[in-house]
Amino acid sequence: MKKITLLIAFIGMITLQSCTVNEVQDNVDNDTISEVFELRNVNFSYNSSTGGYFIYRTLNPQIYASDNILIYRMSDVIDSNTPVWQLIPRTLYLSGGDELDYDYDFSREDFTIYADGTYNLASTPQYINNQTFRIVIIPGYFSNRSAQQIDFNDYDAVIQAYGINPNNIKSL
Repeated sequence: MKKITLLIAFIGMITLQSCTVNEVQDNVDNDTISEVFELRNVNFSYNSSTGGYFIYRTLNPQIYASDNILIYRMSDVIDSNTPVWQLIPRTLYLSGGDELDYDYDFSREDFTIYADGTYNLASTPQYINNQTFRIVIIPGYFSNRSAQQIDFNDYDAVIQAYGINPNNIKSL
């Protein structure tokens, strides 16, 4: 009886072994990678048909249809290592009742930043020349999941929430 039990136990160990499957993992996660690009010292171009100013750039590679773009304008510098970023769209209220508006739109292929106002912007070139912008691409997965938790007006909060390394910002 002991030999039969030992034989059954031995046969059971051999037949009940699990299989090992080696799976190939793709470590590139294309739909959940946040990116930041910077446009440094760019000038707005004048559009005579609309009477406004714009900056146009294409996105290469294209973003996914569910992705979102946030654009920040460097509005000031506290010191050489501490820029102040403002989310656009933004309206600046200037002296004399003048208003200057920054806005943008985007598609999967490109984005355009606009500057327009209630006066001739050419009279204040400091607002349309040598401007610096940061373009933050937020994957749709992240923007749907955590939009209620992040203050998008705070550039540093957005960078931290999406795990973006500030040292990896690319210039366009």
